[in-house]
Amino acid sequence: MPTGRLVARCHWISLLFAALLAFAGNVRAEDGYALWMRYVPLTPALAAERSEQLREIVAPNGTPTQRAAREELVRGLAGLLGHAPPLRTTVAADGALVLGTPQSSPLIAPLGGELAALGNEGYLIRRAQQNGRDVILVAARQDIGVLYGVFHLLRLLQTGAPLKHLDVRESPRVALRVLDHWDNLDGHVERGYAGRSLWDWQSLPEWRDPRYTDYARANASTGINGAVLNNVNASAWSLAPEYLIKAAALADVLRPYGIRVYLSARFSAPMELGGLTTADPLDRDVQRWWRHKVDEIYARIPDFGGFLVKANSEGQPGPQDYGRSHADGANLLADALAPHGGVVMWRAFVYAPDVPADRTTQAYTEFKALDGDFRRNVIVQVKNGPLDFQPREPFHPLFGAMPRTPLMLELQITKEYLGFATHLVYLGPLYEEVLQSDTHARGDGSTVARVIDGTLEHHALTGMAGVANIGNDRTWTGSHFDQANWYAFGRLAWNPHQSVRDIAAEWAAMTFSSDPAVVQPIVDMMMGSREAAVNYMTPLGLHHLMARGHHYGPGPWVDGGPRADWTSVYYHRADRNGIGFDRTARGSNAVSQYAPAVAQQFGSLQEVPESLLLWFHHVPWDHRMASGRPLWDELIARYSRGVSQVEAMQKTWATLNPVEPGLARLPFAIDPERHANIAAYLNIQRREAQWWRDASVSYFQSITGRPLPTGEATPPHPLSYYESLQFPSAPGDGR
Repeated sequence: MPTGRLVARCHWISLLFAALLAFAGNVRAEDGYALWMRYVPLTPALAAERSEQLREIVAPNGTPTQRAAREELVRGLAGLLGHAPPLRTTVAADGALVLGTPQSSPLIAPLGGELAALGNEGYLIRRAQQNGRDVILVAARQDIGVLYGVFHLLRLLQTGAPLKHLDVRESPRVALRVLDHWDNLDGHVERGYAGRSLWDWQSLPEWRDPRYTDYARANASTGINGAVLNNVNASAWSLAPEYLIKAAALADVLRPYGIRVYLSARFSAPMELGGLTTADPLDRDVQRWWRHKVDEIYARIPDFGGFLVKANSEGQPGPQDYGRSHADGANLLADALAPHGGVVMWRAFVYAPDVPADRTTQAYTEFKALDGDFRRNVIVQVKNGPLDFQPREPFHPLFGAMPRTPLMLELQITKEYLGFATHLVYLGPLYEEVLQSDTHARGDGSTVARVIDGTLEHHALTGMAGVANIGNDRTWTGSHFDQANWYAFGRLAWNPHQSVRDIAAEWAAMTFSSDPAVVQPIVDMMMGSREAAVNYMTPLGLHHLMARGHHYGPGPWVDGGPRADWTSVYYHRADRNGIGFDRTARGSNAVSQYAPAVAQQFGSLQEVPESLLLWFHHVPWDHRMASGRPLWDELIARYSRGVSQVEAMQKTWATLNPVEPGLARLPFAIDPERHANIAAYLNIQRREAQWWRDASVSYFQSITGRPLPTGEATPPHPLSYYESLQFPSAPGDGR
């Protein structure tokens, strides 16, 4: 055999052997820790092809971010190809992979003008000719852009994308892409379902857990560039010197990956830490205290991002305690931060001590009149809907209503109202639904995405925040599929106009297998999962039907307690005649907070989408639905459909079983450990979906007195049984 062919065959065999060894090792270690950065071996044929295209790496290593980019590339290629290409100082052969900026690489310098147009975080990936050599460039204006480009290239490799005509130009559409951690200093995570806090405050700053670096890698891989370390229900101690030292240690770890640290600030901190008698934002001593505190923070964390503030909401202190406005409070902190380049993210999730006629109207009522009163470094953080992260809500009416104020979309990645960590609910469709909602603030096409990316009102300060679902669980998020929600948030924060189906396909290919026979059914499961949860929890626009406090399981009967708007009956208003909250002009008139075109649609019983019917209307039980069924029959059908949809997910997942009787499947499929774990969680979801259906049907039937539609199963227990269930140790409850 000719020498060349022998070498090629030996190389192919070595790649195959390395791939099989890596696969075997990977199967033993498939516990979810690697997230979507598994870098498992490509098929031997594809690995051989990519090895020809990626023969050597030319990359600088003079800064921490440059080293992070080079190390990630070496790690990824070693796993994917079975070996790491050699590192060079200059291009020596075709197939070189060249990383750098105009400042760090003379090979990249000629691209300076083109890269400047991509901004400080943008990058390009391109096949090009360098001194007669065929190379692939990963180039950016700044080091962080190169790191983002490396992760993009690795994503292409993991998903099997071709490299032949590579030409990618990317820049983030949103400036602040931030995870909000609702983590307390004692390690408890409010609404967390993935163990305790990732941050070990007790051992910081001396011990910097290597897991913090992996957290930074995961965020950088999607473009997330900020982390709020502590709960919005903040302790003033988060700003004490002993904790600032710890926060500074975390900032040191996250900085090379482009992640800035933020802190939730308790508005009354000048009293609790500074010994002042007031926290009035117009008091000179209070203003002085905040200036000194901010100076102290920047002395320890030079790239500190700023403050997140929850004020005058759910008992938190705020400027209204002193007769001042939200703008007064936000501007107090903004003035202290401005000399350092910091920002204030001021939450619009507020409601007064007195129960309003309709709680969903309060944020608009308090903030709309303040449009234009906030400092330039303040961004108002608005939840996706006007209530509180329900399985489905209409978009928040503040989007499009404050043209002179930058607004930041707040999404919940942790599933407080969507089955915690045990229900497979891909939140991409929920995120896409709100982002694509048309506010009509400036005519057709005034989508929420255009509000928050700044293009609608030409704001430079833009942002998206996600309430993190991360803890110290080995999977990071409490379950394998919940990792997809972290990933989807990051990808949409980078570009809120992306397809969430495409994002799901990327994630599935990197997390399980790039085989289309695996990816397609998983994506189909994911894309239908949110609607399934809506059906078995809160169909047809119902909302806030969960159990009190911990929010685990159904509680449509919840009544009484300290506030009416913490109950279920306040929202569903079911009686023998009908069900739903009338928010039309005849009711609370919440529809008037939207632009006229939207108000017309939502306020009309004929035009409102059935998915939001009972959010905006109190509807007779005999109302004829699009299906031809009366509302009562349709409601029961939706509950049952949700259960059937979970059963369909179970069947789909069973077809992906990696081991059939007496025969192991080929490599590059789902490993048995993760398959079994997910199958068990789907069993939990099926059981709890049935519980939601039966408890809800039993309750609403007790209200209506109507028989169940033909073919619908009677709940196996009386209503008193469902009402008696208690779960005092349910995870994630705030305290």
